[in-house]
Amino acid sequence: MKILLQRVVSASVRVDNQSVAEIKNGLLLLVGFRKGDSVEDAEKFADKILKARIFNDDEGKMNKNLMQVQGEVLVVSQFTLYANLSKGNRPSFIDAALPDEARMLYAYFCNALSKRLGKEVEKGIFGADMKVSLVNDGPVTLLYES
Repeated sequence: MKILLQRVVSASVRVDNQSVAEIKNGLLLLVGFRKGDSVEDAEKFADKILKARIFNDDEGKMNKNLMQVQGEVLVVSQFTLYANLSKGNRPSFIDAALPDEARMLYAYFCNALSKRLGKEVEKGIFGADMKVSLVNDGPVTLLYES
């Protein structure tokens, strides 16, 4: 499982020129799954991300987590995080989880985040051609990987 986390001032997803998700202050999570990932991985990362002290306190130091700043979350499925670029010029996605497995893990991960937050997270549409917009805050961009 790979998660590219970006602390954002705002983020949104459009599909077929229609808005499907939007957040203000919080986290944009681009999430990819590989063959062999499990619900235990999803649980572990849900905990780590929500506890990550990556938001500024009153002194400008990263000491607060998402819940302390009452931030929002937008999760977007991103199988291309598992692109293998070692040979040739065309990426291979052989390590990426198959769509049915990835769809289940994506739903599970989003649900795990929602339960811990006590509110729904915003989501892109799994497998859709999405247009993702964001204003990165900081910039703060972190990569979580199992």
